[in-house]
Amino acid sequence: MICTVTSGCEKSTIIQLLERFYGVTSGQLVSISSTQEPVLFDLTLAKNITYGLENASMIDIINAASTANIHQLIDQLPQGYETKVGLKGSFLSGDEKQRIAIARARIHRPKVLPLNEATSSMDSYNEQLLQVALEQAQTEDFSRTLLIIAHRLSTIRSCDLICVLDRGHIMESGIHTEMTRERGVYY
Repeated sequence: MICTVTSGCEKSTIIQLLERFYGVTSGQLVSISSTQEPVLFDLTLAKNITYGLENASMIDIINAASTANIHQLIDQLPQGYETKVGLKGSFLSGDEKQRIAIARARIHRPKVLPLNEATSSMDSYNEQLLQVALEQAQTEDFSRTLLIIAHRLSTIRSCDLICVLDRGHIMESGIHTEMTRERGVYY
């Protein structure tokens, strides 16, 4: 896992470059701000979770939603997974949107999974459940890279590599125990 911390150092831009939202020209990174809110469509919960996949079974959808700790909530809705979320997920809370986005990422099983402040709207309980799910995803496929951008120490402390960015430069890198012992920028 690779994690980044500190505020205002264009971490989101790095993620967006990786996701090809922006092109790199002449080796320069151009800062363009955008929201960290998950992208949801005015479709059903099932279609938002499987967006971009041709054939996903209901079992796969439920497993992904369970991993993201959103299945129980969906299951209690009158239309369940066929419930429409509204434009940009307007019928969902910020926490619920993030968990739907995590379920989508889980079902797609990407080799590189960028997570930009994925726990920012979550309470500590759901954050901890997400940590377990991410660790499980990592152990299922050791070639998978999780690129986690977060400010919460609890989100990043167990990462294999933590990089502290400041003004577009890596100021410090290592694991949590080393970096707290050194009492540098990370500390």
